[in-house]
Amino acid sequence: MRRTRFAPSPTGFIHVGNLRTAIYTYLIARGDKNGKFILRIEDTDRERFVEGAVEVIYETLKQCNLTYDEGPDVGGDYGPYIQSERKNSYKKYALELVEKEEAYYCFCTLERLQNLREEAQNKKENFIYDGCCKSLSKAEIANKINSGIPYVIRQKTPEDNVTTFKCEVYGQISINNSEIEDQILIKSDGYPTYNFANVIDDNLMKITHVVRGNEYLTSTPKYTLLYKALGFVEPTYVHLPHVVKEGGKKLSKREGDAYFSDFVKKGYLPTAIVNYVALLGWSPEGKKEILSLSELEKQFSIKRINKSPAVFDIQKLNWVNSQYLKKMDDIEFSKLCLPYLIEGGIDINNQEWTNKFCLLFKDRLSSISEITKYYQQFLAEFILEEEAAAFLKENDCGEVIKVFKGKLSAIETWNSENIKTALNETGIETKVKGKLLFMPMRIATTGMLHGPDLPRSLELIDKDEVLRRIEKC
Repeated sequence: MRRTRFAPSPTGFIHVGNLRTAIYTYLIARGDKNGKFILRIEDTDRERFVEGAVEVIYETLKQCNLTYDEGPDVGGDYGPYIQSERKNSYKKYALELVEKEEAYYCFCTLERLQNLREEAQNKKENFIYDGCCKSLSKAEIANKINSGIPYVIRQKTPEDNVTTFKCEVYGQISINNSEIEDQILIKSDGYPTYNFANVIDDNLMKITHVVRGNEYLTSTPKYTLLYKALGFVEPTYVHLPHVVKEGGKKLSKREGDAYFSDFVKKGYLPTAIVNYVALLGWSPEGKKEILSLSELEKQFSIKRINKSPAVFDIQKLNWVNSQYLKKMDDIEFSKLCLPYLIEGGIDINNQEWTNKFCLLFKDRLSSISEITKYYQQFLAEFILEEEAAAFLKENDCGEVIKVFKGKLSAIETWNSENIKTALNETGIETKVKGKLLFMPMRIATTGMLHGPDLPRSLELIDKDEVLRRIEKC
């Protein structure tokens, strides 16, 4: 039975890369009918802990419909599911490794370690701890501990040979042990380090698949050595390619493309975001790209995860989101538009008018926030677009516009049905068809060559204003 875990640190909002990890972790679990998807909060780095971030994690997974079977707020047989609440379970394993001489006490001061880092930097070398405390006798160790000297517990890395592990995406990877630092397992404050807590918790929670970014490829040998030293069964590793922008640039908080919440605020639907993010580094077998979560559950395969960096294409996200918006229930869609109209200072008291306006642009939006932009354009001062003005100059449109104005003037009940009739009658009377009929009428009333359904558009503009626009044109 597959048991996977999403184990974020509560340091703020969920990054797009972390969301993809959560999605793939969820899908791998759901690929087994008996599989379990687990949420574990890794809060051992107290300096980076952000108040309220745990609630953000809960809410994000809820919005994305990534329902977890076990977790801090739903319970389970392998809790607690918050690492800080498991603090007492880590040190005994570290002490077990000390007894096996697979780990040792380190009393080096921060000042000494900083000097070593600076020396390595000056030599343009990677810093690796020099193992100064590795040779301390038991008496020296006992004396220092009894004297209250702060210490950490470090893993003892074999000095020769290589450590090898297998990743389901990148294959077998070997790293020389000489390149692996004696990593800290227990910090001076008694908390475990990220790597050590991961290994202990994954073993105790019977995790079978570990999904994470490929930046962990170089540190995975440390995990392998720990599993071996502790006598644990190593899980299946699935490392994911980076998510980058065009040109290999990182996603940026400043540019608003790094966090899930950024896109939700802009009016992207969580379901659409999940669909698109699932395609970042993985491809379905067929050509269909609009896939619901249940469809992703059926199709997802580790074998189809790519090794190359995944390029985050905002235009592709826009397209995916637009497909979901088009399929939305009209009433639900209009409700989602209201907060953006209100934020834009737009009067929404005329509910019937507002609903008609929102639905007019439903098939044209990439994100819901664009509704405000369309409102401003829709009711802006009438100005001919340069391309539209050129079309009128190049074509004899005067008769069509004149007849259309007359037909509109005669309308007693101003609605889209009667406006459509006026449009059709204009074509019959002038014997003009196609774009030479429709474009002049659109240009004369909206100033633009292209736009949403014209009768429905004009219904939302006051009749006198429409006639004024035609006169001005």
